[in-house]
Amino acid sequence: MTTSNNTTGTAQSSPSQVTGMDILVRALRMVDIDTMYGLVGIPVTEVAYIAQANGIRFVGFRHEQQAGMAAATHGFLTQTPGILLTVSSLGFMNGLTATANATVNCYPMIQISGSSVREPIDLEQGTYEGLDQLNIAKPLVKAAYRVNKPEDIPTAVVRAYRAAISGRPGGVYLDITTPCLGAIMDAADANKLFYTPVDLCPAMPPSPESVKRAAQLLASAKKPAFILGKGAAYARVEDKIKELVSKTGIPYLPMSMGKGVMPDNGPLSAVSCRSTIMSDADVVVLVGARLNWLLSRGRGKWSPDTKFIQFDIAAEEIDVNRPIAAPVVGDLASSLDAFIAALPDKMNIDPEWVPKLQAETKAKNEKFKQRLVSNASAQPMNHWSALNAIKPVMAANPDVILVNEGANTLDDTRVCIDMTLPRHRIDCATWAIMGMGMGSCIGAAVATGKSVVAIEGDSAFGFSGMDFSTICRFNLPVTVVIFNNGGIYNGIGVNMAGTSDPAPTTLDVRARYDKIGDAFGAKTYYVTKPAELTQALTEAIASKAPALIDVQLAADSGKESGHIGYLNPAALEHIVV
Repeated sequence: MTTSNNTTGTAQSSPSQVTGMDILVRALRMVDIDTMYGLVGIPVTEVAYIAQANGIRFVGFRHEQQAGMAAATHGFLTQTPGILLTVSSLGFMNGLTATANATVNCYPMIQISGSSVREPIDLEQGTYEGLDQLNIAKPLVKAAYRVNKPEDIPTAVVRAYRAAISGRPGGVYLDITTPCLGAIMDAADANKLFYTPVDLCPAMPPSPESVKRAAQLLASAKKPAFILGKGAAYARVEDKIKELVSKTGIPYLPMSMGKGVMPDNGPLSAVSCRSTIMSDADVVVLVGARLNWLLSRGRGKWSPDTKFIQFDIAAEEIDVNRPIAAPVVGDLASSLDAFIAALPDKMNIDPEWVPKLQAETKAKNEKFKQRLVSNASAQPMNHWSALNAIKPVMAANPDVILVNEGANTLDDTRVCIDMTLPRHRIDCATWAIMGMGMGSCIGAAVATGKSVVAIEGDSAFGFSGMDFSTICRFNLPVTVVIFNNGGIYNGIGVNMAGTSDPAPTTLDVRARYDKIGDAFGAKTYYVTKPAELTQALTEAIASKAPALIDVQLAADSGKESGHIGYLNPAALEHIVV
């Protein structure tokens, strides 16, 4: 067993003794954790050294939030908890942003943070980094535990692991006090604490009655559709979904991170027919998708007559925004197996339904193609000309994982780049937050060993850009493509006060982001023409090394996203004083 190096001033162990830090690392190895993301400092620096010495890869970051985004992405891609290690106080809070986001997105993740001595925190006596971390975390995560004694560390790790992956996955917080980390135990006594946990993530089959009800409803449908969410990607049920689509002949609409569970360009793909499905479908099957704001909460353009079948592992998700006619509560693999077996061999679909969607898809795809062609030679480039240059390169490299964030950069890339493989698109997901880019790139590359391409808006890159240095330090096969139009949405904002300060949405269209890559030894490109972008991306992917491509766009490329037209200068005139 590894003994401590006393790098943080804690009590040093001997070969016959171990510290709480030794026990923590061994407990993580007990549940087969092999990777840890984080940022060290008092009181956890030694934990990272011990972890590294015991076969756990430690990926050190410049900011805890990005380390957490990496851990969350690792969890999504592997179905095992990504581990985040942070210091106390503000380091803990920086990481908690990612852990809360993981919980909302149903990614399994465990944040482990050192915390200060309890007594002066409880009495508010002004101790070093004195923050009641456990109670801050509790409302934001799936589960939270505090460990005060080294004897309890293995139990806490197993409980955190079970909570993170069982049922609906999520983020778990593990608070380990400084006295616990530094405590010394006899090695022989510590050995008795470890065990092999049994059935960490048990199957949860649905009730036969719920499956029968759902099968009968779908069999009666005239205009049915499947909606495939990121839960389907996480559950690794693409083969079962392929069988379901093949057996029924029902079209499918993928959500953003559900893209690739079935090919975006497949014959039954309705990726271009979202509005038609919302207005015309009579039965919609939610497969690993939630009826939240991303689907207008089942309202708006949705027909009030649409009936929903919902597959979900969490019963509390049923009837959240619309009555669910046929809920199927259970793990997705078990549920789909039972559902496929219960379906009749012949469906009752309106013979005009699928051809109608296919014709709409063909027409919209042609219109979209013309948009790309008409913008192909735009100079300076805009989002469409840049994406037109990227599209064939990504199509030629389907096993590259795409990370995507921004405003226009996110929206336009999502509709432009087809996905053909599951779990190959990572984006800002349910909360639509910016700032997950570099962390998710690193988590994806480390977890899978695959090449990663990030397509980033210039504003989005700014949230996490310093951790491009982490990509370089670990020599990861990641290419970061930055669309620089000089602003949030675009670079032509107007300061309504008439002063020389930039507008709230204005950044710098002249910024040279490629110089950041130069600073850390990456291969860099500054491109102003589509052909240059195509060549640069092709070379960068082939190199399997860190690369950064600065794509110069026109300042007026992009528009305000969402329902925020009140940011337009003309609309602001009546409130400016």
